[in-house]
Amino acid sequence: MAEAAPARLADPDVEARLARLDEVLDGLGPVPGPATEAVRLLTEVYGEALARVLDHADAPLAARLADDELVGHLLVLHDIHPEPAEQRAARAVERLRPAVRERGGDVEWAGLDGQVARVRLTTGSGCGGGAAEVTDAVREAVLAAAPELTAVEPLTETPPAFVPLTTLTHRGAR
Repeated sequence: MAEAAPARLADPDVEARLARLDEVLDGLGPVPGPATEAVRLLTEVYGEALARVLDHADAPLAARLADDELVGHLLVLHDIHPEPAEQRAARAVERLRPAVRERGGDVEWAGLDGQVARVRLTTGSGCGGGAAEVTDAVREAVLAAAPELTAVEPLTETPPAFVPLTTLTHRGAR
């Protein structure tokens, strides 16, 4: 009888562990010491192991690995992601597009200018800080997918306010 595959962590469990790891690493502080060196060395060795996995992977497997959120982040961390930053950033924008459209706006990849990502952002015509929230979400998603980029520049477009047709076709009394 075949052995069952080991249980994998659910995404929320991975996120919880990453948050705890951030806390622990922050606690190490900026002072170098054995613990900091151990983390650095372990990270380097795991990065090398991951690079070797990619070396042995065919193109479809490499693409599947890169598309996995957690593995993709590790590939970026170790600077071995098989996709260029522009492609990863453009895909992050496309993944956000449905959510932005639900808010009455739109977002579209506009390309790179050096190390600066450009996105066309159309905000909804509603009031409030929604545009800033959408801009922040786009910036965060793009820089998470391609942290080697230095900034995200929104090319913001606000649709014109509604103007009743009658105000355009009728002149006031003289």
